Amino acid sequence: MGIFDFLTGEFIDVIHWVDHTRDTMVSRFEREGHEIKYGAKLTVREGQAAVFVHEGQLADVFTPGLYMLETNNMPIMTTLQHWDHGFKSPFKSEIYFVNTTRFNDLKWGTKNPIMLRDPEFGPLRIRAFGTYSVRVTDPAVFLREIVGTDGEFTMDEISYQIRNIIVQEFSRAIASSGIPALDMAANTGDLGKLIASAISPIVAQYGLTIPEFYIENISLPPAVEAALDKRSSMGIAGDLGKFTQYSAAEAMTAAASNTGAAGGGMGAGIGAGLGMAMAGQMAHAGPWGQAPQAPAATQAAPPPPPPVEHVWHIAEKGETKGPFSKASMGRMAADGTLQRDTLVWTAGQDGWLPADDVQELAQLFTILPPPPPQS
Repeated sequence: MGIFDFLTGEFIDVIHWVDHTRDTMVSRFEREGHEIKYGAKLTVREGQAAVFVHEGQLADVFTPGLYMLETNNMPIMTTLQHWDHGFKSPFKSEIYFVNTTRFNDLKWGTKNPIMLRDPEFGPLRIRAFGTYSVRVTDPAVFLREIVGTDGEFTMDEISYQIRNIIVQEFSRAIASSGIPALDMAANTGDLGKLIASAISPIVAQYGLTIPEFYIENISLPPAVEAALDKRSSMGIAGDLGKFTQYSAAEAMTAAASNTGAAGGGMGAGIGAGLGMAMAGQMAHAGPWGQAPQAPAATQAAPPPPPPVEHVWHIAEKGETKGPFSKASMGRMAADGTLQRDTLVWTAGQDGWLPADDVQELAQLFTILPPPPPQS
């Protein structure tokens, strides 16, 4: 090192840092031998902090402002060095400038799908991604816990660790939230606040904070999305019978409108064929939208349902007797036990009725033989 360089390093009296990058978080003020003139001027700009490290120990932290490096504004350094008020000699110390502005538009995302139990679809796998911002709030803690002796520390060196923290807390929050997958898009704001509050205590241990956190998208696996698309299409189509007829009519119109030299005849034939098919379909169809009926020649009439065998109860002197079959009721009508005014009831009947008012039982009294002729 030349004598001029040595003297320049020995007696330099202006210490400052101008950041020409967009991702530098910490930059060490490089000096030959780290010698600083007592009484030198320290300029700390807005969005910066200056941290003094003396003999491996964190000393004073300077916020934005202009300082004269003397005993009255370097209390920790003065204590470490046992300086008196008459001290004027240069001293050796490392100065780290810390960028305290926000680092914006940082990306995060789930590397692997997150398993959760959806209340509507059951077990699901989802992916998510978004952006966040980070800011140094405690330069001394950040330097001690993260940077160490790195003379040029960038955002890329810690972004991976922060992304891991975000994904961990996002997985925990989304799995325990109980929000259905179809409603997550409407709740990304609340989810973002929930995850940001869970991340804050962890990154605070690094001297950092997360001022902004955004969830841009939550997506399902392609197979599940395809199934949802089909389900949505069915809902939009509505009545499938009407939709089928409409689709056939559209195909017939498109085929008939093909007037090309080679395709005109073919289109006309297809249109005619579809028209005949539609005519045949609609000829056997009921009202619009109902399923078509089979032709009479080929439709076999189903057998009639078997008759329902009723059993009857009789009310007599405040007591209920039975149940009796119709054959039993016929024998009782023959021997006079069952009269026309006898109250009877069977399942499906609205209350007790006289036997003569029940069509099925009234027939029992009409088939009795007439009284014998007088002798």
